[in-house]
Amino acid sequence: MAAVSGIWGDWSYYHSINTLGTLNVLAGCRAHHVRRLVYTSSPSVVYDGRDHIQADESLPYPTRFLCHYPHSKALAEQAVRKAGSDGSLLSVSLRPHLIWGPRDNHLIPRLIARARAGRLVRVGPGTNRISISYVDNAAAAHLQAADALTPGSRLNGQAYFINDPEPVAMWAWIDELLRRAGLPPVRRAIPAGLAYAAGSTLERVYGLLGRSAEPPMTRFLAQQLAGSHHYSIERARRDFGYAPPVDHVTGMDRLTPDLIRLASS
Repeated sequence: MAAVSGIWGDWSYYHSINTLGTLNVLAGCRAHHVRRLVYTSSPSVVYDGRDHIQADESLPYPTRFLCHYPHSKALAEQAVRKAGSDGSLLSVSLRPHLIWGPRDNHLIPRLIARARAGRLVRVGPGTNRISISYVDNAAAAHLQAADALTPGSRLNGQAYFINDPEPVAMWAWIDELLRRAGLPPVRRAIPAGLAYAAGSTLERVYGLLGRSAEPPMTRFLAQQLAGSHHYSIERARRDFGYAPPVDHVTGMDRLTPDLIRLASS
């Protein structure tokens, strides 16, 4: 599961951890006769800049990536899938989309911090829908896949989208998170095209200046914030009985104390 995520940084950093690190795990499995590997991938490995509407696993890997995280993860996933298909070990790749829930130290804290600082701006009309994965549901998928990954199973060498059954309206969900935190909703907005252009400019400026800090906007981030990207879990249901145990409302209720704490800290 270990990886480095993000939308900014040197290729060597992402590649050495996400790609080469995964190759080391594969080598370790072979050397020590570990027979089964469940790999945590990401839907971003097939993200091509277009809207994905209830997309399934037939999506191909794109020929270009707008940031190093999905590129490095795509190379790693392909290596894991090859290990399964060539018979060197049993492997399956899972692609949970936007994991959320209590004790998150990545997505939710950044969201609340931006909202408190007045830096949260809606990109596009705000009608885009996305898949999200409550943390318990993502964990359950890994256990269910591990149990089903046996010799001769159809899982071997495959990749599966993992998320909660129904997509959410992204900006309505963000407003609901803010409401539960006791913060006002997002009121400012910019057109998607303007955000993309700003991201392109900021990437060039930050690159020329050699800045390691993440730009406030990038092309990849603009597309993610404005576009729809949600995925079908029917194949996971069919092949290994994926059954998310926690519904959306329960997940939101469990997360609320964290939201309140983050907003008041």
